[in-house]
Amino acid sequence: MNEKHNLHITCIICPVGCRVSINYINKELVISGNKCLKGYDFAKAEIEAPVRSFSTTVRTVFSEHPVLPVKINRDVPKEKIMDIIRELSGIIITDRIGIGEVVAANIAGTKCDIIASSNILKE
Repeated sequence: MNEKHNLHITCIICPVGCRVSINYINKELVISGNKCLKGYDFAKAEIEAPVRSFSTTVRTVFSEHPVLPVKINRDVPKEKIMDIIRELSGIIITDRIGIGEVVAANIAGTKCDIIASSNILKE
């Protein structure tokens, strides 16, 4: 981030939802507005290496359930989300898998797996 930029974000770590300001003053990162250290850490990570959780659906061959809810098994770099979406768009589930079973391993080279988050195909 350029030292001339100011950024305001809402911390999502706890229910308080602090409005955190991120500024550069004399080329030094200054974070304010957080009510706890977790808010500071969240804001710093958003600047240095933002990560996200990810959930969506993938297509199946089963007419009674044409899509299966899935999620990523851990946070991924924010910039990889579109790569993951593109990769998932080509996946079609052909087996009756359930919660926790891997749909796509090492998705988009992230070392993260996409896993089923529902048992609807097993019911």
